[in-house]
Amino acid sequence: MKLKYFSHSAFQFTTDEGKVILIDPFLDNNPTSPVKSGEVNADYIILSHAHGDHLGDTLKIAKRCKSTVICVNELANYIIAHDCEAHNMHIGGSFNFDFGRVKFTIAHHGSKTPDNEYAGEPAGIILSTGGKNIYHTGDTGLFYDMKLIGELHKIDYMLLPIGDNYTMGIRDAVKAVEFVNPDVAIPMHYNTFPVIQANPAEFQKKLEALNRKCKIMEYGEEIEL
Repeated sequence: MKLKYFSHSAFQFTTDEGKVILIDPFLDNNPTSPVKSGEVNADYIILSHAHGDHLGDTLKIAKRCKSTVICVNELANYIIAHDCEAHNMHIGGSFNFDFGRVKFTIAHHGSKTPDNEYAGEPAGIILSTGGKNIYHTGDTGLFYDMKLIGELHKIDYMLLPIGDNYTMGIRDAVKAVEFVNPDVAIPMHYNTFPVIQANPAEFQKKLEALNRKCKIMEYGEEIEL
């Protein structure tokens, strides 16, 4: 299985069977993304919440690729109302798809669509596929129940924000890694805009001092999981 980082919170997973899953595909209006929405394809799109920098180009991609959008119930209904296919879920629920299993966790943030429609609760995402568990926290502040998430699920890769202001900053993100205890932490949601400037090397240094592994992914970089 391969993981590609498009910047901000946008990732692409390609399974060994060739299924392509996007998470939070904010591309066209993302000043740091190396690609535009017309350059990516998706069998599935998983959304953490409905803010414009996470919902992003979902509708464009889903309509063109006939993708199934996986998200919480209220946001899924919004997706369906815009003539796209969706699979409705909610916090704490999980479901087996042909590529693996998706479970939604709590996240402390907000969620409204760019046209100000209520979109349910924000979420974190646990994607289990290819023998790996990947925890994409979504936009969130630090919360102690992250420890419970780590106890219930052996997390191989944790994708978490470090940009502060709207989400955890570096200090809280380090504590989040301590709570979840993943094999590898990958920072996200930083340096897209001036208000979320952060140095991922500082995050990495703090984790390495705690004997934790951190992988800083460059924009457009793809790695094998």
